[in-house]
Order: sequence, then C-alpha cells, then structure tokens
Amino acid sequence: MKFLEVKGLSKKFDGQTALDKVSLSLEKGELLCLLGPSGCGKTTLLRIIAGLETADRGEVWLEGREATFLPPARRNFGIVFQSYALFPNMTVRQNVLFGLAQNKTLDRAERERKADEALEMVDLGPHRHKYPNQLSGGQQQRTALARAIAVSPAALLLDEPLSALDAKVRARLRGEICRLQRAMGLSTIMVTHDQEEAITMADRIVVMNNAVVEQIGSPRAIYEQPATPFVAGFIGAMNFYSQAGGLCAVRPEKLEIDRQPRDAESLSARIGWVEFRGASTRVYARLAQDGSEICVDLPTERADQLTIRENDRVYISVAARHVNRYPAAA
Repeated sequence: MKFLEVKGLSKKFDGQTALDKVSLSLEKGELLCLLGPSGCGKTTLLRIIAGLETADRGEVWLEGREATFLPPARRNFGIVFQSYALFPNMTVRQNVLFGLAQNKTLDRAERERKADEALEMVDLGPHRHKYPNQLSGGQQQRTALARAIAVSPAALLLDEPLSALDAKVRARLRGEICRLQRAMGLSTIMVTHDQEEAITMADRIVVMNNAVVEQIGSPRAIYEQPATPFVAGFIGAMNFYSQAGGLCAVRPEKLEIDRQPRDAESLSARIGWVEFRGASTRVYARLAQDGSEICVDLPTERADQLTIRENDRVYISVAARHVNRYPAAA
C-alpha cells in the first residue's frame, strides 16, 4: 500500500529550477533513499514532503488523502537533520521530552515513559542526563533520532543524517537506523549523496540529477541496470567506451584480462598501472580502439597468475549480459 505519493512537483528559487515535474511513491514500511549530487533537488523535495517548503506546482498525497497544503504539524513526520538541531542547554532526556511536549493528549508520566523507551532503543539510556556537548557526534545523532521516534511518527524523514560523522561511526549508525526502521515498520525517506549509504540501506533508490529523477529502482537494479549514463557513472565505479556506434558501460569486476583474445569481441589494450588492493587488484589499461581508459578488478590470485606489468599488451573481454548500452548521443 502506498503511504506517500508525490505527483509532478516543480519548484524554482530565484528563477533557478530546483525540481522539475518530480513524481515518486513510498510504500508503507519502506526505506526510500533520495540519492544525488549536491544541488540536484533532493533536500528541496524532502522539505516539500515535510511541509517545510511549498511547491510551485504538483501534489503531495498521504495515505490516499491530498496533503499538499497541510501544515507540518499535521503530517505527523519525525524529522532528523544533518546538524542534529539539539538544544545545548537541555539534557539528552530533556531534548527528547521537548518533542513530546507538543502532544497535549499525553500526561507527564506517559511522556517520560516514551522518552525513556526511545533512548533505550538507541542505546542512550546511560547518557540521558548528559548535555549535547558531552556527547560524541554519533551520540548526538542518536539523540536526534530518539527525539524523532519518541513521538510515534507515521513516517521518518532523514536529511543527510550521517554526513557529519566519521566513517566508522557512519557504518555503525547505518545498521542501527535500518534495525530501528524495520523493527518499528516506519515508512522512511532518507536524503544522501553517499552511494554506499543508499545501496546498503534502501529498499529502493531515487537517483536525482539537475532537478529531475533519472531512475527509481532497487539497489541491485540501479547498480546492474543503470537507466542512463549519469546513473551508471554516479553509482560505483564504471567503465565507458565506444563500440558499434554506441556507448558501452561495464563494471570493473565484470571484465576479464587475458594474454590472448578469447573471441572476436575481445578488446586489445595496453596496461597503464597495477594497483594492489588486498584481496583484489585493480588494473588500469587503455583500449587500442578508441583510447578509452578503463579499470579491471581482478582477484589478486588471478592478477598474480597473469604477471602483467606496465605497457604489457593484453586482451579484455566481458560477457554481453554485463554490458549496458546507450545511444552515442548519451
């Protein structure tokens, strides 16, 4: 069942197009990632969904009812921002209670119970009486997450929630957010520019570029069947080369290197340099046919067997099913 539908949203700021006829849907209990480079329109889209911004054209529907002009307080969303947005003069518990204080149907004891439950869910129970400046970045973001889920929202909106954290903390919090989201069955939209976050966390990904949606699909579909050259180049490493009047794109791990051509489709190339990466080795080469530089990821054992060196002539092949083809104009 669709929890949210966005229909033909458009928005301009000072004559600049931020969104151009954007449409998408969010299923109940789904985690949807809005992925794209800075300035592509993903945060503007999230703010319109939240009711914090108004679209020039288009509609927002929630659970089958139009909510285009519904104020934020009546949309029942829990929102987590990149900047945490915590009150520095309040303890962790007081920050969570502040969000609950807006619900006049709850008495004080019920608000305190919900706050404590939310803090336990994000493993902050022992830190409830600390102030934000006494917490790490990850703990501050957990506090913001607890504040968002304590109000029992209909959906969760996350705006670059992990971008200010270091790599190890980001990886840990990714798992925690997914665990919470699935345990609570929360319909969730997360804005990110980090492709790894999107691929590892999302049920579906919305890839945006220059105010439009380029592709919507599962992480695997986005990775293996990118709809456009932009999506192909934005998600993971990708090789591009010309063949038969079109543009070909293939992942480095799908390519094979041999000393002799496997078949008539094998491409002649000269090795540029070899990069040891532990379990895998990345080989950079330049194709003879059009001078395109490509990279090939091989198991290190296979690379060792080939004993390839800089300037060696080799042949590169790939199964046809792994090649994504686009018109030359793309």
